[in-house]
Amino acid sequence: MRTLLTAVTLMVGCALMLCAAGVDGVWKADYTTPDGTARQSTFHLKSDGAKLTGKVVGQTGEAEIKDGAIKGDDLTFSVTRSFNGQDFTLKYAGKVAGDELKLKVSFNENEFEILAKRQATP
Repeated sequence: MRTLLTAVTLMVGCALMLCAAGVDGVWKADYTTPDGTARQSTFHLKSDGAKLTGKVVGQTGEAEIKDGAIKGDDLTFSVTRSFNGQDFTLKYAGKVAGDELKLKVSFNENEFEILAKRQATP
């Protein structure tokens, strides 16, 4: 019985590590914003348990991830950007599925979806 309990504990631990490690790496997305502007962003993501850290790099520079969280294959985070001297926050919520990262991006009253593809793993 103790051997079975140990085996189950190890399997659960390995499964949790695999889920968390599934997002680690570099992801690239080409997309169009609601105003019709073509953009490209690169996401550098790192998980540590339920915490998600990293940065988002795009045409306007790079921004550190804030409030990053991951649970299973679901993740959320935000980044603050500046445009014409004003700061605004982009909120991301999405799901990892293999080498694809589907994200819903919201800011102010705008919302759009992007698809990022894995470029590299750590």
